[in-house]
Amino acid sequence: MLRKITATIPLLFLFALNAFCQTGKITGKITDENNRSLPGVSVKIVGTQSGVASDVDGRYSLLLHTGKYTIEFTSVGFKAKLVQDIEIIEGKEIVLDVVMEEQGKNEEEVVLKAASPKKETINAMLNFQKNTNTVAQVISAESIKRSPDKNTGEVLRRVTGASILEGKYLVIRGLSDRYNQALLNGVLLSTTEPDRKTFSFDIFPAQMVDNIIVNKAFVPEYPGEWAGGLIQVNTKDIPGYNFLKLDIGTNFNTNTVGKDSYSYPGGKLDWLGFDDGTRGLPADFPTKTVFAGLTPAEKIKLGESIATNNWGVNDKSGLLNTLGQSFQLSGGFRAKLFKKDLGGIIAITYNRGARKLDYNNKFFTINGLNADDNFDFYNEKYSQKVLWGALGNFAVRLNNNNKISFRNLININASDYTTLRTGKDYESNSQLGENIRARELGFRSTIFFNTILSGDHNIVPIGTKLHWYGSFNILDNYVPMQRRIQYNQDPTNANAPYLALISNTLSQKAGSIFYSYLNDYIYTAGGDLTKRFKLFSRQQEIKGGYLLQIKDRLYDSRPFAINLPTDNPTLRAMDEGHIFSPENFGTADNMFGFTEMVGNQYRYMANTILNAGYLQFDNRFNNWLRVVWGVRYENFDQLVGSPRKSDPRFVYSKVGDFLPSLNLTFKTNQKTNIRLSASQTLVRPEFRELSNLAFYDFEIGATITGNKNLVRTKITNLDVRYEIYPRAGEIFTLGGFYKYFNSPIELQFNQSGAGSSNTFNYVNANSAKSVGVEFEFRKKLDFINSLKNFTLQGNFSYIYNRVKFTNQVLNRPMQGQSPYLINFALQYDVEKLGINTTILYNQIGRRILYVGNNEVPAIWEAPRPLLDLQIAKKIMKNKGEIKLSVSDIINQTARFYHDLDLNKKYTSNVDALALTRKYGTNISLTFGYNFK
Repeated sequence: MLRKITATIPLLFLFALNAFCQTGKITGKITDENNRSLPGVSVKIVGTQSGVASDVDGRYSLLLHTGKYTIEFTSVGFKAKLVQDIEIIEGKEIVLDVVMEEQGKNEEEVVLKAASPKKETINAMLNFQKNTNTVAQVISAESIKRSPDKNTGEVLRRVTGASILEGKYLVIRGLSDRYNQALLNGVLLSTTEPDRKTFSFDIFPAQMVDNIIVNKAFVPEYPGEWAGGLIQVNTKDIPGYNFLKLDIGTNFNTNTVGKDSYSYPGGKLDWLGFDDGTRGLPADFPTKTVFAGLTPAEKIKLGESIATNNWGVNDKSGLLNTLGQSFQLSGGFRAKLFKKDLGGIIAITYNRGARKLDYNNKFFTINGLNADDNFDFYNEKYSQKVLWGALGNFAVRLNNNNKISFRNLININASDYTTLRTGKDYESNSQLGENIRARELGFRSTIFFNTILSGDHNIVPIGTKLHWYGSFNILDNYVPMQRRIQYNQDPTNANAPYLALISNTLSQKAGSIFYSYLNDYIYTAGGDLTKRFKLFSRQQEIKGGYLLQIKDRLYDSRPFAINLPTDNPTLRAMDEGHIFSPENFGTADNMFGFTEMVGNQYRYMANTILNAGYLQFDNRFNNWLRVVWGVRYENFDQLVGSPRKSDPRFVYSKVGDFLPSLNLTFKTNQKTNIRLSASQTLVRPEFRELSNLAFYDFEIGATITGNKNLVRTKITNLDVRYEIYPRAGEIFTLGGFYKYFNSPIELQFNQSGAGSSNTFNYVNANSAKSVGVEFEFRKKLDFINSLKNFTLQGNFSYIYNRVKFTNQVLNRPMQGQSPYLINFALQYDVEKLGINTTILYNQIGRRILYVGNNEVPAIWEAPRPLLDLQIAKKIMKNKGEIKLSVSDIINQTARFYHDLDLNKKYTSNVDALALTRKYGTNISLTFGYNFK
């Protein structure tokens, strides 16, 4: 893949360096008031005979000599529009998106004038949110550019009612990440994690994203498996002209820069996010079945090839080792192929950074206000994170009514980490607790590949539009040679040696070498047919479509363990760098043995077949009422665990669901909407949640297992929202929502003892209810002369949620549900000086990280403010830009606790503090340059 992309770069240079000679370009998209793209719109330069027509997507492009122009947009049935004072600058592209208004039945032709192209474009940006067929919010490429966010996960926390869990998992309207769904360029995506139902949005670099649309109310044309939000990520499309852009930068984290940074010997390709085989099993290593039949001596001989690797760590201190790097090269072209318009964009992006995460974690035995420690660990996690990807999008326009697109995206997200642990373990000595030191050495690589072939065809004679698509998706998650070891010291003797926690039992906690492989292959095909017609002298629309998605997963793990049949304190006292030397292994009882932990809980297969069809009506009965209504049917066939019914892992279900939806929009005037929405959606258990896979999580010190008896969650959704759009670039909305959950799924903490006997299990609650209020605004401050360059925007959400178990309403919300969310942003722009600055603030209310039970209360996450800043300055005649970004300026410690006094807030010295994390402040400096 890299060779192919690299070979294409010289072609991009040739296209990009063919610069304009005293010319510039105007490009844009034309839509109607309902966000429908308008093909065939006449785009003319006033005073000349020059002009073009918009294509099947409503897009157009004009190449003009430098100077000032007025452009007229006309189409049958719509009011003509003039945009004046468009100044063409040599080599510069002006993006001018236009919204056309329908002409009334008895209305004479009217020409609408816009003051400037900038005003018209800003107006078009908010047009989607204003005129969409449901409750939704859009994040434009410009908004992404103005934030310090490095990936899509960080961008999404700016959405009204949205926040991010663990830096990458999206929470909308306070609902946990499992209640969201993701689309990439219109194609349904799968979970990216082997251990939870979620999509990790940090795999998409922010620079590759064109826009993000977050639907909060359901319409039948989109998949119905969500309740919080449907996130549509759209990558960059065909450019308006040939270009080449380069961005380079550096970054660091205040926890890490210039400080000690520990790591273990890795492979030569770690910087690319790949393991080169250094950590992998040897090519001739036997399968599970063959390995199980070997003699102890044969197993030990094989084990020496992986177990005797050095478990020591190196200090890679110094400024260069703690500074990150970022790089992006993107280019685009437009050309002719057999007299047809051909366009494409190719981008390569690379980000690498060092991080240190300081965190404490504890488990307790709790009795009222008393919390006795099970363990108390302090951890330092050093990681090198790599996020890079390549995008290649191409399209050929056969004519203004037919277009074929081919989009490709590959991303590699990897983390090479070393966790060093110290503290107390009370499992063996409940009074004094044994001193411990432990470490986990690991590497995790996720490869995401998506390719989509699609077509758009405007069948003019019958007023119908056809959209079809086919997609292939691969998700590979690879964890090679994850190693864990723990040493304990007798607390009664300060001079006692630390002894490795290796015994005659097999454990994932110490002396463990773990490999896992997750492979998802997803095949998707479908299409939509849209018919437009006139009724009540207005445009109406009926839309129908079909989706087929087949998903195959194979998860396989191989947990190996080092054991010691008879205690040998001399061996156990050796340090990590020498304890597993070859001479310490053997068949004698007092020497280390090596074997594989066996059981069907370490492997599962899964398959789903989703057949979905829908019928949707979009009706305008008059100039103030729009009704979007219809129904979607989803037939879901799922097999998890094993294809054999006799296998205890076997889980099978086949269920069909009708999902109705009704969306009403009352347009009281040109600037105001009132929206009402009602729908039925669902959320199904994910593969991992149904499997009996047992995985010991080193970070939290517990084992996570599935539950084959889980059932899907059905959700009833009601929404109401009042929207005001005072002028271009401004918005005020106030909304409320209600949700009823039948059988919601939660991850419950079960304490059956200390240490590795703690487990987390997935369970169905009986029901839950959620009521919320949302407020959003964007306001220019130019009514105060000294603040004319400032824009203030923000959003606030309040949610009340309660869950019911076995006919008992609990005084707590669902897992991951926050009672409030706050976002604020202040923008400062001086266009003449090329300066723009953005300050962003984010905070969420406390939420449950892990659900408790009758014996152990839940673990809550305390609120934590986040403050981010970005300053950008144009240089070198606006061809270059320097950008400084600072995120998490406050850097407040994250606290996760048992609320023992039930006062709904963290109280030090009273509540039991289970986890603390110190993330550090991230600072980056980037230089970008446009080659024209």
